[in-house]
Amino acid sequence: MAKPKVYVTRRIPDAGLELLRKECEVEVSPHDRPLTRAEFLAAIKGRDGVICLLTDKVDAEAFEAAAGVKGFANFAVGFDNLDVPEATRRRIPLSNTPDVLTDATADMAWALLFAAARRVVESDGVNRSGAWKGWGPMQFIGGDVTGATLGIVGAGRIGAAMAAKSVGFRMKVLYSDARRNEALETTIGARFVPFEELLAESDFVSVHVPLMPETRHLFTYDTFKKMKRSACLINTARGPVLAEDDLVRALKDGLIAGAGLDVYEREPALAEGLAALSNVVITPHTASATVSSRNGMALKAAANVIAMVKNQKAPDCLNPEVYR
Repeated sequence: MAKPKVYVTRRIPDAGLELLRKECEVEVSPHDRPLTRAEFLAAIKGRDGVICLLTDKVDAEAFEAAAGVKGFANFAVGFDNLDVPEATRRRIPLSNTPDVLTDATADMAWALLFAAARRVVESDGVNRSGAWKGWGPMQFIGGDVTGATLGIVGAGRIGAAMAAKSVGFRMKVLYSDARRNEALETTIGARFVPFEELLAESDFVSVHVPLMPETRHLFTYDTFKKMKRSACLINTARGPVLAEDDLVRALKDGLIAGAGLDVYEREPALAEGLAALSNVVITPHTASATVSSRNGMALKAAANVIAMVKNQKAPDCLNPEVYR
């Protein structure tokens, strides 16, 4: 009996590919880059299952191209690239990779927080250039982290993990969300506050919301006006949650002191002027880039698509109603 055919739109860690090959006939994109739209649509034709990335737009056109497909497994915890309602209408299961990258992403948010607060990248650049002429009492003065106020925007898995790691720095934690996280309040004394209050009181604002219509451009120039001028903004969530051009303007105008970003509004492109700013740390979407996280994502994506092609419920199905 022929094995189900699965296409992987970009190479993933071997742990996932090895699991897939036990059950499926697997083809992996030969390109170490995101597929063009035409390449993607051509590659998914005739497949029983697809492992896709955030860079792959999976919509009605894709479902038509992959007629007969039994499911798409996203190699990501986010899924704003997937048209879930359209897939559900067509009874095509979709999945993501939750849980395995929670700590890695929270750790990266902390790395960005410290780098921005203590001007790590800026001072490193000066030292490497040979421009540093020795210690001086007014050089590279940054913000204090210990004892500061941390504002968490979105207290789900990753936001809560970010908050929990603040205990060692004796930080006051505020959070805003669509609903309360009582466990966070009980364990670390976090305080549930309105978004506007969080902006006004926080020394560091860390963003952990999913990208939805109501969170797109949650942060604009007017939002930055409501923050402390000494504050730093950290974003490891989704790029379009920030109006990136507004952020550039706010940083130039001194509305906030700095920012640490791992995601971008028009990724991989950066807003004009962003890379030239010394008060922003910009990493290339690497928050989940640890061995255990990426292996875990690969194994989850493989397990999900294997279940799909066997007509079984995917463990991390985003639209379980298709099985009813």
